[in-house]
Amino acid sequence: MTTNQLQRRALRLEYGTIAWNLGEAGLTIGLGIAAGSLALIGFGADSIIEVFVSSVIVWHLRPGHEHDNPARTATALRMVGWAFAALAAALSVAAVRDLVTARHPGESAWGAIYLLTAAVVMLVLGVAKRRLADQIDSAPLRSEARMTLLDAALAAGTAAGLGLNILIGWWWADPVAALVVAFICVGEARENLDEAKEWSEAL
Repeated sequence: MTTNQLQRRALRLEYGTIAWNLGEAGLTIGLGIAAGSLALIGFGADSIIEVFVSSVIVWHLRPGHEHDNPARTATALRMVGWAFAALAAALSVAAVRDLVTARHPGESAWGAIYLLTAAVVMLVLGVAKRRLADQIDSAPLRSEARMTLLDAALAAGTAAGLGLNILIGWWWADPVAALVVAFICVGEARENLDEAKEWSEAL
């Protein structure tokens, strides 16, 4: 399979990710408002950030551009890095607030079921993107694949938090899981920004 064919396949995955996350944002925010669950609302906000990152990758891989152009690669990595930083900040603020105020997430069995489904979908997409990124040697796509895999982890963690709250009252499980994901996002942000700097210096 040629590089152009692989890039087109990567673009199809990104378009699918954008469509899924747009629907996911509307659904989880709606379920969160109905159940009074900040966990679900926060997950919907994360989906909006994911749409931005996927749009960056579409811009980077769109037809008519060389995928290894240093200036565009540096810009894409920089935008992905700042998106990771924004996600880390949003998750940290929400998680710390919930822990300090001992706020219990609302009970939403449907929300938990959907999040488990989302975790599987994001895991499949993330693995597929990572393989394509390695095949076409695209650093931005590789980074975005890691964000998709983190989204899968966040979905599973949020679902577990909602489930533990419903079953045994462990209200703190969700914010703790969010803090773990936020910590990982900080590392990803730093790595992307450092790599963007290296690409810029190569110009």
